[in-house]
This record gives sequence, C-alpha cells and structure tokens, in this order.
Amino acid sequence: MDPRDPRSGGPLPVRQAETPDSELANEPPVVARLIVEIRSDGTTTVARGAMEDAQSGQKVAILARGTTPLALALSLARSITAAPWLSGAAKGALKLLGRGRAR
Repeated sequence: MDPRDPRSGGPLPVRQAETPDSELANEPPVVARLIVEIRSDGTTTVARGAMEDAQSGQKVAILARGTTPLALALSLARSITAAPWLSGAAKGALKLLGRGRAR
C-alpha cells in the first residue's frame, strides 16, 4: 500500500503549512475547515467527515447519505448547516434580513 496513492485506502499525504510568501498570502484568513470522505458502491453514497470552527476550535462530525448526487449534496448541506456555530450565524443573518424588509 503506497500512502501517496489515494486509491490505496491509506492516509493522504500531509501538506506543508503555507509560508507567508506563498500564493495564499493575499487571501483572507481561514475561518473554518471541512474534511469529507465520500464512499460509494454505485447504489448508495455515504459522506463522512468533520468540520472545525477555526476561531473557537469547536469540531463537529459530518454524515450524509444519498442515492443520487443531488440527494447526497442536500443531505451534506443539511449536516453542515446543523453545526452549532453556523446555526447561530444563520439566525443572526435572518434577523438582519428581517430588519431590511418593508412592513
């Protein structure tokens, strides 16, 4: 099993941390991390992974299942938006949107 070959089922190679002079130096800071592994047998697809809030360090597990790519995408979106820090941010955004509405 070659650990550099993702088809081997072994660990993926570890990327070195970016240096300040890298091509990402002009991008905004990382606010969250999402890692997902997707497995499929042709009839059912399962996505498992983890998400981390970079500010608080809070981590949550992600799990999604689907029989079609669209079903998997919707299930994955539901799983991601269920994260505690995202649900709080979504509530705040909805409040802001509600304030801008004409009554």
